[in-house]
Amino acid sequence: MSLGVPCPDRKHSLNFSEGVSVGEQEPPPPLQSYLCLTILTCFCPAYPINLLALVFSIMSRNSYYIGDYAGSRRLGKNAFYVAVASIIIGLVIIATICAVHLTNLDY
Repeated sequence: MSLGVPCPDRKHSLNFSEGVSVGEQEPPPPLQSYLCLTILTCFCPAYPINLLALVFSIMSRNSYYIGDYAGSRRLGKNAFYVAVASIIIGLVIIATICAVHLTNLDY
């Protein structure tokens, strides 16, 4: 088969991808933006950090809907790590406030 002769049994898409039909496209990977976790971290007392986790999660969802699945996965992992750090920092702040409050009680 020469390069100049088109194959009659193969249909081309508008973006000129060779040999990929609509039925053969693989489904997108599942979305992992951890939006519920980052919303729950907004109740922790580490405010700048948990808002950063929420921003990463929203950016991950936007990247997914655009079609940038690798960027969405990367931003989702960042949102998860920052959310976990926010929870840990929030628990440390709560424990410190409770310890200071309980040691200053006069009986």
